[in-house]
Amino acid sequence: MQEIELKLQVSARLRATVQAEVAQGSGSVRERLRAAYYDTEDRRLARAGLALRLRQEGRGWVQTLKGAGDHAMVRLEHEVPLARAPRGAAPVLDLSRHDGTPAGVRLASVLGEAGAAGLKELYRTDILRTRRRLRVRGGMVELAFDAGEIRAGRRSWPVCELEIELVSGSPAAVIDVARRWVRRHGLWLDVRTKAERGDRLARGVETGEPVKAAPLALGSGATVESAWRAMLGNCLAQALPNASEVAGGSARAEHLHQLRVGLRRLRSGLRFLEGWLDPVLEPGVAESVSRLFSSLGDARDADVQAALMPELLAAGAPPLPPLRGGRGVDAVELLRETDTTLLWLDLLAWLVKPPAAGSPDAAPARLIKPLAARRLKRWHAQVAEAAGRFDSLADEDRHRLRKRVKRLRYSIEFAGALFPSRRVERYLQRLRPAQESLGHFNDVVVAQAGWRERADDDPRAWFAVGWLAARREAVLGECRAALAPLLLADVPKFWK
Repeated sequence: MQEIELKLQVSARLRATVQAEVAQGSGSVRERLRAAYYDTEDRRLARAGLALRLRQEGRGWVQTLKGAGDHAMVRLEHEVPLARAPRGAAPVLDLSRHDGTPAGVRLASVLGEAGAAGLKELYRTDILRTRRRLRVRGGMVELAFDAGEIRAGRRSWPVCELEIELVSGSPAAVIDVARRWVRRHGLWLDVRTKAERGDRLARGVETGEPVKAAPLALGSGATVESAWRAMLGNCLAQALPNASEVAGGSARAEHLHQLRVGLRRLRSGLRFLEGWLDPVLEPGVAESVSRLFSSLGDARDADVQAALMPELLAAGAPPLPPLRGGRGVDAVELLRETDTTLLWLDLLAWLVKPPAAGSPDAAPARLIKPLAARRLKRWHAQVAEAAGRFDSLADEDRHRLRKRVKRLRYSIEFAGALFPSRRVERYLQRLRPAQESLGHFNDVVVAQAGWRERADDDPRAWFAVGWLAARREAVLGECRAALAPLLLADVPKFWK
């Protein structure tokens, strides 16, 4: 079966308030849940997105296998209630309990012939859960406030979160309830599971790896609407894990970068489909995506300047004045803001929205391939025209070219499976270096402007300004060389 739920983080100061509100009304239950999670020494289950546990619920036990689903709200789940064990004893793990289920098939594939032989307990959870069911328009959900900890050896991770799980009805009911709790208490979305956090504890690491974009393969019969759903799900699969990491306060600069890439890809997808499926997103939601992207860009600019500091010092720079951080943008607070979480919920709502084909008033489905071919052809022509006069472009026009190159690349990666794969890859081999070089040039321009601003009140910053002026000329040469292959007659025009 599938588990459909959302997980919202609760600040420590609101713990008592949220717990009390969940406990209100008849039917609320408080129970202690103690679970042991199993994996192989080389983490085969975690790497495959699986979690296997034995959990004590009161005097009863449940064996559960979970696996990643189609998007952030969905997970595969198979639970098997077990007979009561003698007091103080735990049941034996038995993988055959999951035979024949989708999650069980995935488990067997991951473990192979070794089966349960290589499994061992790696971490535990001890949770006090307060839960009650709530009937709402569109279905029934279960609210579960969890407080406790995840522990692996001497390392622990506190838990204070609200889970909203669908019991029956439409997945939209989960989103509607989540919106109310987010507005009321300022909770923020977190797609990291307890199993993911426990796996990190077992490995002794504080933060996960930044999530990059995964390949997207549209089928030959993809319609505009099915393509949009696939694009949106693909972009959120990149953005949400990185956003959760940033909001959690343990992210690296690369998490912020990959979050911005995910948002940039989403904006590119919106432009790619413009005019074919209107409105793709309600205007307010699309504007919110743009605002979040821009705000995170301010924080990213500070990271770019900081990344250049070691090179500046190695080049003989004097002790430089501190950088001004991203116009006061705090990425952690920004990702915890109510408006940001409501934006994620609005985007997820599109993924669980019933397809338009089910409506009697729906327009006929349109295949995306012929539309995509015409748009990619036009966008390539725009990039080639600007690349041909690169030397005469002002910096703002070079920045506009960079954005067009990114938009073209991401749109090709969305729709590339519709065209001959070798020709698509040959084209991307020419486009990617152009995007990379233009990105380096933009970083230099941004950093130079930042240090020039610092030089107004601290002359030491002039060293950085001069050093970046020389770097600017070198990177301009790299851009010319990277753009040149896009102007050649033999550029593989796969969209024909």
